[in-house]
Amino acid sequence: MRLDKYLKVSRLIKRRTVANEACDAGRVSVNGKVAKASVNVKPGDILEIAFGTKTVKAEIVTVAETVKKEEAGDMYKLL
Repeated sequence: MRLDKYLKVSRLIKRRTVANEACDAGRVSVNGKVAKASVNVKPGDILEIAFGTKTVKAEIVTVAETVKKEEAGDMYKLL
């Protein structure tokens, strides 16, 4: 699954366009490398997202095309 779509479906970032902009600005990295929105992610990958001064680090647990809001938090594990 594309990184920008994963960020939206998992609700780490609310909208896909915002996820795209964050990737283009270099604020998202996958496994320690700055990633574009088109990078394919899979379970086991480590995401780092910079939100201003705060950085969120999470490990991808599952990848799904659609998920209910209540189950979105189960798609990743915060580190």
